[in-house]
Amino acid sequence: MAIEKSRKLSASLEDYLEAIFNLADDAGGARSKDIAASLGVARSSVTGALQLLCDKGLASHEPYGCVTLTARGEAAAREVAQKHDVLASFFADVLGVEREMAQRAACQAEHALGPEIIGRLLSFIEYVAASGRAGRNVASEFRLFHGRRSLKRMKGSVQ
Repeated sequence: MAIEKSRKLSASLEDYLEAIFNLADDAGGARSKDIAASLGVARSSVTGALQLLCDKGLASHEPYGCVTLTARGEAAAREVAQKHDVLASFFADVLGVEREMAQRAACQAEHALGPEIIGRLLSFIEYVAASGRAGRNVASEFRLFHGRRSLKRMKGSVQ
């Protein structure tokens, strides 16, 4: 199963898989310079990571060519990307965190949370959406609750 394979990967290698997955063009490949720019790393770091991904059977790369994911690599990358999307959506849409901050937090959390927690978060996001369609906006109610609670804490610390 791909998730077991991705668990054995470092957070850094998961980031590389996700970057390749997100950057892949219609032919299914990504250029190493684009991967470096996306992750904010040196091209030499990309070369080392690509070698590790190739050794693990998750990617294919010819020098000066595009990087492509193998079927296993694509499955693992898809899972990492899905975790990222679920977390970013939860932080931004449910908790009301600013989108850029939600994206950064999702990048950090996606490596630490297992499939059961991600599954529950996804269910909760779906519950919030269904509640909204039924006329109750749980996310807005939470943000109001949080705002009042934060205001009470600020007032309590001033006194």
